[in-house]
Amino acid sequence: MMRVAIIARSTLYTVPGGDTVQAVQTASHLADLGVCATIKLSNEVIDYSQYDLLHFFNIIRPADIVYHSQKAHKPYVVSTILVDYSEYDKHYRKGLGSLFSYLPPDSIEYLKTVARWLLGRDHLSSLSYIWKGQRKSIQQILRSAKMILPNSESEYLRVLKAYPSNVKYGIIPNGIDPRLFQYDGTVEKDPLLVLCVARIEGIKNQLNLIKALNNTQFKLLLIGNHSPNQQAYYQECHNIAAANIRFIAHLPQDELVAYYQKAGVHVLPSWFETTGLSSVEAAAMGCNLVITDKGDTREYFENDAFYCDPARPESILAAVEQASTAKINQQLRKKILKKYTWAQAAYCTLNAYQLVLPSA
Repeated sequence: MMRVAIIARSTLYTVPGGDTVQAVQTASHLADLGVCATIKLSNEVIDYSQYDLLHFFNIIRPADIVYHSQKAHKPYVVSTILVDYSEYDKHYRKGLGSLFSYLPPDSIEYLKTVARWLLGRDHLSSLSYIWKGQRKSIQQILRSAKMILPNSESEYLRVLKAYPSNVKYGIIPNGIDPRLFQYDGTVEKDPLLVLCVARIEGIKNQLNLIKALNNTQFKLLLIGNHSPNQQAYYQECHNIAAANIRFIAHLPQDELVAYYQKAGVHVLPSWFETTGLSSVEAAAMGCNLVITDKGDTREYFENDAFYCDPARPESILAAVEQASTAKINQQLRKKILKKYTWAQAAYCTLNAYQLVLPSA
């Protein structure tokens, strides 16, 4: 049996996000294929001898990858999840964050990583990261990785553009579990009920979403906790929210099903999305999608979503209005059930593992 250590950020469970779902579901569905995949957090002591292969998540957190890959002397692959925070960081951060407008993206990520460590909000595995920096650390990872596993062709091209290399790659789709997200066509949708399932933080752009839907006919439910360093942003969202806006704390996936089933629209007006995992889940449950036009979203949703400009609340509102009156997109539902499931993701992941470890 192939044994794989999936190594993810130390806050994977305490600050859950899309990568949490991706890691947990990947491990679970790999087990169905006969692979023993164990999730390890980057701040854990890992007995590398127990594993044939290491599988890292989040290349924008390279300190973790550098540390464990050098210590383990094992082949490794990386699910890149290359989120580009630069537009948000440069143009929309406030306070000290506004200084980011003068820095390149790698320098911004470096400062954020060091700050999280100094403030005790995250673990810094590799002290060498401090003098190597973000860019050189990522370049080192790509030189040594057996493969990278982006979630789309678009993401792969962004990785190459930002960090030119000859690394091999395999596309691993994001997905849903059809056993959990079972759409019931007999349940009547509320076209005026709008969901946004996401961690509440600046890059997800809930502030402009609230501005867009404040005092309209729509009922907006914002489901998610705020990031540890985004208390002020969360408070600002609360302060401006009208009576038609509600906040609900983070819910496990099985509890989201009922909300997706009832809502007519799901909106994710982020400054950047590699996929927007909640968009995939919502679409599978018959919600019409309003999504950002920034990132890799068009590769997944093509013309089956309503795109908005995250900088303009009027654009977000117009897209929501269109989505609320449109019929349920059965074509998108079928496409997701065929192409974007965790079983399919696990199959593609196993194929990548077998290319790296042909004798396993």
